[in-house]
Amino acid sequence: MNQKPLIVSLSPHVFSGLSIEKSMYAVIIALVPALAVSVYVFGLGALYLTFLAVSSCIALEFVIQKYLMKVPVRALDGSAALTGMLLAFNLPANLPWWMVLIGSFVAIAVAKMSFGGLGNNIFNPALVGRVFLLISFPVAMTTWPKAFAYRCLSHVDGKTAATPLMTLKEGLLNGQTIEQISAKLPDYGQLFLGQIGGSLGEISAAALLLGGLFLLWKKIISWHIPVSMIGTVFVFSGILWLIDPLKYVHPLFHILSGGVMLGAIYMATDYVSSPMTHKGMLIYGCLIGALTVIIRVFGAYPEGVSFAILVMNAFVPLINRYCKPHRFGE
Repeated sequence: MNQKPLIVSLSPHVFSGLSIEKSMYAVIIALVPALAVSVYVFGLGALYLTFLAVSSCIALEFVIQKYLMKVPVRALDGSAALTGMLLAFNLPANLPWWMVLIGSFVAIAVAKMSFGGLGNNIFNPALVGRVFLLISFPVAMTTWPKAFAYRCLSHVDGKTAATPLMTLKEGLLNGQTIEQISAKLPDYGQLFLGQIGGSLGEISAAALLLGGLFLLWKKIISWHIPVSMIGTVFVFSGILWLIDPLKYVHPLFHILSGGVMLGAIYMATDYVSSPMTHKGMLIYGCLIGALTVIIRVFGAYPEGVSFAILVMNAFVPLINRYCKPHRFGE
C-alpha cells in the first residue's frame, strides 16, 4: 500500500513564523523611540556612539565566526546589532570612542562568543560589557553630559551633570534629608519624558514604555518579568519610604530614574539568560527588583540594575530546575 510515512519530530509542533531575525529586529525597532529621545537630549553624539557600538559588535561577531570559530556567519541576524544597541544605551553620550570598542569586544568576544555564540551565553552580553567598562573606567563611565548641553554655544563650565540617582546618593551621604535633596532633583514629568542626564537609553521612561507595549503586542516578550521586577521595586522601596520618608525616596522616583525601565523591558527579558517558565520569570523578576533596591539604598553604587540582572543570570539554571514542569503523562 502506498501510504505516507508518519514523521515524528521534536517540539514545538506549532509554527508561529517568528524567527530569531524577526525577534531581534523587532526589539531594535522598539528601541528607536528611546534612541530618538537621546539624540534630542544629547545631540548627534548619541547617534554616533550607538552607530559605533552596533557596527563594532557586528564586525567582531563576523570576524570571530568566520576566521576563529569557522562556523556559518550569522552576524546579521540582529543579535549582534541588538547587543551593540543595548550596550550603547548603557553608556554616557560623551564616552570616548575607544572605550566603546573595548565594551563591544568584551560583550561579543568574552560574554557571547566564548560561550559558543547566541543561545549559549549565560550572562547578558551588553551588561557584561557595561559592567566591565564601569569597573575599568569608573570616572569616564560616571561623567554624564548635561541634558541639552550641545545647544550651549558659549565655552563655559557645566557641560556635565550628576544623574538623579547620583544626586540622591551624594545628598544622603552628606547627611541631607529627602526634603533637602528634592530641591535638586528633577520632577516626575522630567523623569518620565527624559529631560535629564544619564545613560542614552535610560532617560525617557515614556519612550521605553512605548517600545515595551510594541513588544508585548507582537508577543516578543511576556509581561511576567517586567511587571514582577517593576512591581517589586515599587513595593520594596515603597515600604522603606513609608517607614522613613525623610531618609528614603518615593518609590515612583526609583522606577522612573536610572535603568529600571530599560532593564525590566529589554535586558532582563533576554531569551537566553532568563528563565523558561512563567513561574520562573516571576521569581526572577522579583529577585532582580529586590536586589536593585538593596544595591541602590544600602550599597555603594547609586544604580543597581545591571549588577542585579547579572547576579540573577547566574541563578537562572537553578530557577529553571526548580520550576521545571512535569513531564507529559505524569
